[in-house]
Amino acid sequence: VQLQASGGGLVQPGGSLRLSCAASGRTFSSYSMGWFRQAPGKEREFAAGLSWSGLSTWYADSVKGRFTISRDNAANMVYLQMSSLKPEDTAVYYCAADRREFRLTVVVDQADFGSWGQGTELTVSS
Repeated sequence: VQLQASGGGLVQPGGSLRLSCAASGRTFSSYSMGWFRQAPGKEREFAAGLSWSGLSTWYADSVKGRFTISRDNAANMVYLQMSSLKPEDTAVYYCAADRREFRLTVVVDQADFGSWGQGTELTVSS
């Protein structure tokens, strides 16, 4: 599957933003999806995940309660709604698709994701 992330930009602390990820290619609805982020000078890290069914979500502790991942299988889209943004949320955000179809377990390891978007940059600053 090919992924295209968009929606990044400059946001003030406390603000909100929604990232989008458009998918094309193989059957999108069969795969768990994730959002990762890479802050300047740091390694890429897991932020949020969503099962192929859309029924299960999981989040890094750093974003729990502030970020919401969702999907629209009919439109082949994944979203990351971010609120109460902090300067430490500044990063390049990547969407990714699971390597396996219909996985039943939580997926947070980057090695389990086989397709990656190009990244969209978020800057949280006043």
